[in-house]
Amino acid sequence: MATAHPKPPTAAKSRPEPADPTPTWAEDTTPSGPLTIALALAALGAIALTAAAVVPVSPAAGPGFTSWPWLAVLALAPAVAAVWSAAAKKPALAKGLLLGLAALAPGRLVLDLQFAVNGPLTIRPELYFPDRFIGGSAVGAGFWLLVAGDLLTGAAGIAAWRAGRTYEEPERRRWRLLVPLLAVTASVGLLTAPVGSDNGFLLARAAFEGPWPALGGYLLLAAALPLAAVLALASPSESAAKGTLLGLTAAAFGVAVPPVLAGLLRDDLHVTWGPLLVLAATAVTAGLAFTRLSETDDTERDVKIPGVFWWRLTTGVLGLATAVAALIGTFAPQVAVTALNPGATAPVSASAESPARWFLLVAALVVAVLALGTLVPKTAAGARPVLGLAWAGIVLAGTAVLNTALTATQAGNLAGFGGADLGGTSGATPVFTYDLGAGAAWTFVALVLAVLVALAAVGTGVVEREDADKTTEPGKNVLTPVVAGGVLAVAAFGLPVFSVPGYVAPGLWSDFDTPSWGLLTAAVVVVGAAALALRSRPKPAAALLTGAALLVALHAAELPLVGGALGDASPSTGFWVALVAVAALLVAAGLSVAGGRREP
Repeated sequence: MATAHPKPPTAAKSRPEPADPTPTWAEDTTPSGPLTIALALAALGAIALTAAAVVPVSPAAGPGFTSWPWLAVLALAPAVAAVWSAAAKKPALAKGLLLGLAALAPGRLVLDLQFAVNGPLTIRPELYFPDRFIGGSAVGAGFWLLVAGDLLTGAAGIAAWRAGRTYEEPERRRWRLLVPLLAVTASVGLLTAPVGSDNGFLLARAAFEGPWPALGGYLLLAAALPLAAVLALASPSESAAKGTLLGLTAAAFGVAVPPVLAGLLRDDLHVTWGPLLVLAATAVTAGLAFTRLSETDDTERDVKIPGVFWWRLTTGVLGLATAVAALIGTFAPQVAVTALNPGATAPVSASAESPARWFLLVAALVVAVLALGTLVPKTAAGARPVLGLAWAGIVLAGTAVLNTALTATQAGNLAGFGGADLGGTSGATPVFTYDLGAGAAWTFVALVLAVLVALAAVGTGVVEREDADKTTEPGKNVLTPVVAGGVLAVAAFGLPVFSVPGYVAPGLWSDFDTPSWGLLTAAVVVVGAAALALRSRPKPAAALLTGAALLVALHAAELPLVGGALGDASPSTGFWVALVAVAALLVAAGLSVAGGRREP
C-alpha cells in the first residue's frame, strides 16, 4: 500500500504591507494633479507680474527707469524653475519653490495696496516715479495686474501645500539656527529706507516713518521671512526644504533688487544698506540650500558644526559692535540744525543732543562688559545668558534717544524760530531745518545690532544645552519670587520712574510714543526670562534672573541719567516699583543657585 509522502515544507509567502495612504513629500516622484494646478497658478501669477511691469500702475506717473526687463526676470525665473523641476521628476523641489514664493505674497499684496490708498507716498521707483507734486492719483491696469499676480502666487502656494501634506516627523536639519538668524537679518533690512533720494518728488523713508499700508506690507514681509525659513527646515523632505529656501530667496530678491537698481540707474537716487543686507543674507541662505541639510547618525561632526565656541564668538563680537555703535550714537549729535538766513552768504549749522544720551552710554557699557565676558572661556557660561537680556537695554535707551531726533525732524522747517539773526543781516528772519544727525544714525545701527545679539545669544544657548554633559532638574522654591519679580517688572516698565514739571513721560498704557517700544521690548524680555528660568537648570536660571534684574535696574537708572538732564526731576512710582522688582528677581536668582548647590 502506497504511503503518502509528506510534502516538503515550503517557505511562507510574505504578504506585501499595505501602502501608506498618506502621501509624503519624499514619496512623490511624479507631478500630481494639485501640483499641476499649483504650477499653472504660479505661471499665471508670474505673467501677471511681468505685465504689471509694462502696463502703468497709475496714469499719473510711470517708472523712473527702464525696469520691465529686470522685473520680468525676477517674476518669471522662479516660476520657470518650478516648472522645470516638476518636468525633471523633482516635484518636491517644485513644491518647495512655490511655497517659498508664496510666503511673501501676502506682504507684497498689502505693500502694493499703497498705490490705491495714496500713490504719491509709495517708494516704488521701478513702477511709480512722479515728476511733479501730486496730491493723489488713480490706479491703472498695472495695479490690478500686480494684485492678480500676488493673489495667484499665494494661491499657488496653497495648492502646493495641499499637494504635499504629510504627517511624517520632521528630520533634524543642519543650519537650523543659522538660517533663521539670516532671515531675521534680512527682515531688518526690509524695514529700512529702500532707497536714498535727492528728488523732491520721491520722499524716501523707512517703513516706520511711512504710511500704514506700506508699513503693514513691510511688517508682513519681515515676519514671513524667518517664519518660512523655520518651516522650511522642518520639512520631512530635504528636496522640499531646499526648494522652500530657494523660493524664499527668489521672493526676497523680487522685493530688494528693484530699489538697488533704481539707486544704480538714476543719478538722483542712491543705494541704501537695507536692500543690500536683504540680498546678502538671502544669498547666503540660498547657498546653504545647496548643501546637505539632513543630519545623520554617522556624521556627528556635522551635527556639532558650528560649535559652541563659534556661537559664543559670534555673540561676543556682535555685542562689542553693538556697544561701539551705541557709544558713537551717544557722543555724535542726534539732531543736525541748519539756519538758512535769506541775507546770509552761507547757512549756519548747529547740533543738538538728546537728554537720554547718557542713558544710552550706560547701556552700551553694560553690553560691552558682558560681551567681553562672553568672549572669555572662564566667564562665558555666566555672561552669555545675561548678555542675552542686556541687549534690550540698548533698545530701551536707543528708542529714547531716537525720540528726540524724530520729534525734531517731524517738525519740518520752522520759519522765524526764535527770531534770532544768525545770518549776520539785520532784520532777516532765519528758517531752521532739522535733520537726523550722525548720532541718530549710529543709534539705529545699534538697535539693529542689538536684535542680532539677541538671536545669536539664543542660538548659543541652544547649542550650550545640546552640548551639556548632564541634565539636572530645574531649580525649586523659586516660583513665588520669580512671579512677583516678573509682575512688578511689567508694572515698573509701564510707570514713569521720574516726574518733571511740564514733562509727560511715554508709557505702555498711556502716551504711547517711540520710547514705548523700548519699554515694551524690555518688559517682554523680562517676562520671557522669568518664564524660561522656571524651566532651566539652577545656574542658567540664576543668570537669566540676574539679567532680568539688571534690565529693570537700567530702567530705574533713568531717574538720574535722563531726569537729571531735564532738571528738577523727582522719583515717581515706577522708580520704587522697579527697585522692589530688582530685589525680588535677585532673591530668586540666589535661591536658584542655593538650590543647585544642595543637589547631590
